[in-house]
Amino acid sequence: MKDDRIVLCGANAYEKKYYFNETFNKIPQSVKDELHIICVLFTEEVGGIFTIVFEADGSVSLETDAEEDDFLYDEISSGLLVGEIRRNRQEMLESLQLYYRVFILHEDIEA
Repeated sequence: MKDDRIVLCGANAYEKKYYFNETFNKIPQSVKDELHIICVLFTEEVGGIFTIVFEADGSVSLETDAEEDDFLYDEISSGLLVGEIRRNRQEMLESLQLYYRVFILHEDIEA
């Protein structure tokens, strides 16, 4: 956690690993499976490191990064793929945002 941001999940093409934050274990298994697929497929396609992060205000960010010497990392494709994920998974991302705001930040969503 840095600057009140919390990583939900991520994949790393360099280490061939997937990470899911156990703080969010109560998220339905079907959503966890979908997040796993999204993260791993992203790094398989463009390389680098891909993370899904909750911002301090509860919004969801999709972030991608690469090591400086990674000449195979495709920065253009990564930007396009992030946009595609945002469009195709908009409902899931909004649901995650609502989940975070209600169960983690304890906001009253009716207000």
